[in-house]
Amino acid sequence: MKKSVLTRYRVMAYVTGVLLVLLTLGVIAKYVLDMDGAADFTRVVGIAHGWLYVVYLVFAFDLGSKAKWPVGKQLWVLLAGTIPTAAFFVERRISRELESRVADDAPAVAEA
Repeated sequence: MKKSVLTRYRVMAYVTGVLLVLLTLGVIAKYVLDMDGAADFTRVVGIAHGWLYVVYLVFAFDLGSKAKWPVGKQLWVLLAGTIPTAAFFVERRISRELESRVADDAPAVAEA
């Protein structure tokens, strides 16, 4: 597996996670605190999160298929983008697990 597959998953996990936290804060500001401007903020962040979550799904599925994960693990990673802060924890765990595999698959560089 190429390192780029893991890297693009990691980037999208962080982007999705940050947007979901912002969306959660926006919803709290809109419905609990009744703040002005929260509705527009929530709308914009919600749309961005929705579209970028689709990209996250594609990259996470690609990573899972190349890592040959079982279906349960694949679903766990895919759903991490829907639970606030879960994407950060799942990304860290997956990265630790796969970094050694990516390093093992990398060609050895001859030292001069």
